[in-house]
Amino acid sequence: MKYQSNCSIGRVDNAQAAMNSGAIQAIFGTLVWLACLVLAAPVHALQLTDDRGVTITLTAPPQRIVSLLPSLTEMVCALDQCQRLVGVDRYSNFPASVRALPQVGGGLDPSIEAVVALKPDVVLMAISARAGERLEALGIKVVALEPKTHAEVRRALEKVGALLGVEDTQRLWRVIDAGVSAAAQLLPPAARSTRVYFEVNNGPYAAGESSFIGETLARLGVKNIVPASLGPFPKLNPEFVVRANPDIIMVGDYNYVGMEQRPGWSSMRALREKRVCLFSPEQADMLVRPGPRMAEGARIMARCIVDKAAVHTP
Repeated sequence: MKYQSNCSIGRVDNAQAAMNSGAIQAIFGTLVWLACLVLAAPVHALQLTDDRGVTITLTAPPQRIVSLLPSLTEMVCALDQCQRLVGVDRYSNFPASVRALPQVGGGLDPSIEAVVALKPDVVLMAISARAGERLEALGIKVVALEPKTHAEVRRALEKVGALLGVEDTQRLWRVIDAGVSAAAQLLPPAARSTRVYFEVNNGPYAAGESSFIGETLARLGVKNIVPASLGPFPKLNPEFVVRANPDIIMVGDYNYVGMEQRPGWSSMRALREKRVCLFSPEQADMLVRPGPRMAEGARIMARCIVDKAAVHTP
């Protein structure tokens, strides 16, 4: 009986073990299925809404980026991610390392074939660029950002940082913002009443009060002759500038050529008294780009104002 009892217990134990084994296999199968789902899911998926209001979804931070706007190119590099750039527009020239990258044409109308050939994970471009829809139709992700004010530069930095998976982009913005404030300290009180005309292009297109350049001039404490009501970068009637008669003109040296020959301009105080800040091509590029080098641009403008005000003060 004892033997039979032992055998009976053994049969029960074996049955229980079989049941346990089946349960374990079922649980294991479920775990494997869940693991496959987890592995298949985009662990690093991110969503970003660009300046068009379009939401872009990426399965992971992009490793191959084509930038079609110099200010965005500089933002990528300022966030220490220059190595992810595989192509740029013809005007992206800073930092020097990007000059060795393939150029895909102008930012507004790049070569679609050249962009596609670079196999980018994402293309950074301006809202005004005409290539966005064509690239998206080909399955290429596009992020359009076009900052025109200080606040928009800050937001663009945050969005580029989020796209790249870079943390603490606010630190970079704080450095830029503090640099602009420090530049304002270079101006003596007497220089703060100076009236300035900043020419962006010889259309003439000017930097108005509502542009990032106009905001920088305001923070320096000087007066912009182009009111915010005309927009960030309006094309002006040349007579408008003559009537405004600015104290100082700021312009790139390549746009200055022929300025004195414009009807009535030779009579303006700034030209008559040589109160003109001429910027080299490298300086002009930096000054008209709403990006990481805005503080350096503010220092250049501040030194110019101090120099011209000191030299030509009656």
